[in-house]
Amino acid sequence: MRIGPFETSNAVFVAPMAGVTDRPFRSLCKQLGAGYAVSEMVTSRPDLWSSLKTSRRANHDGETGPIAVQIAGTEPQMMADAARYNIERGAQIIDINMGCPAKKVCNKWAGSALMQDEDLAIAIVQAVVDAAQPFGAPVTLKMRTGWSAEHRNVVSLARQAEAAGVQMITVHGRTREQGYKGQAEYGSIAKVKAAVGIPVVANGDIDSPRKALQVLQATGADAVMVGRAAQGRPWIFREIDHFLTHGTLLAPPLVAEVKRLLLHHLQDHYSLYGSHTGVRSARKHIAWYTQGLAHASDFKQAMNRIEDCDTQMLVVADYFDRLAQLGDRLIPAEPASVWETSE
Repeated sequence: MRIGPFETSNAVFVAPMAGVTDRPFRSLCKQLGAGYAVSEMVTSRPDLWSSLKTSRRANHDGETGPIAVQIAGTEPQMMADAARYNIERGAQIIDINMGCPAKKVCNKWAGSALMQDEDLAIAIVQAVVDAAQPFGAPVTLKMRTGWSAEHRNVVSLARQAEAAGVQMITVHGRTREQGYKGQAEYGSIAKVKAAVGIPVVANGDIDSPRKALQVLQATGADAVMVGRAAQGRPWIFREIDHFLTHGTLLAPPLVAEVKRLLLHHLQDHYSLYGSHTGVRSARKHIAWYTQGLAHASDFKQAMNRIEDCDTQMLVVADYFDRLAQLGDRLIPAEPASVWETSE
């Protein structure tokens, strides 16, 4: 599918997730079959652009295009300035965040809170579109179905956003009130798809190849966006793409491949965050990769005590070498023999 002048390699996208979809994670997901990835949310406040946190979020060094940056804020002019600022630093597509349900974001009337004020929401959309247009950068929009069950206005906002010049809309099939609870509903996404002529992406609870196909069939969407299910499982994108293309399921990845992928991910992670922060922020990724595997709980406890990158890498490598003794494929198992000698 196309986003302005850009064509994605497939219809399986990475969702922007704060604290997760940094440049190392996005690059890995693209390598493993994601057709498109959006950065984690970048603030529109100019006083924070030079902060270390924002500079890391806006880091695209060596990332394959198109480079998509998500911005968040509450003032049209500030959002327009943020769009220009990020485009000048490498962004090729600007995504507007109207989907984040986090209280610290919504309490400032950003993210999904903007869906309560349609006039302001569309004023922001128009300002960002006007700012990006001279650069030839398309603008996309990510929303929820509404603020609450009684206030589902995603169709109205989608129509107005299309009229303002937005070139793709992603809808997470929950209200802000739901957060991530309950099950995503796809009827509202189907209504958006029927109401607009631009591409629509379905998001929410897509955790397997079969679920991706079901969501595409239920919504008529042009693509699916995967978020939480990709944490520790970045190969889910090739699994979904293969199933949508060929109708068959791929075998679980080889333990040796996952070891190589994780070690490469860690090296790239350290290069972005440095050793002090990197070894700590990498722990969540390592926990996601090993969740449900043999002795994962004991491994996690040991991992949380490690304070340097070299030791972290060595312990991760040793863990996966032991897993490989249980079988070639990454399949949850719990025999003890492989661990007895060193614990």
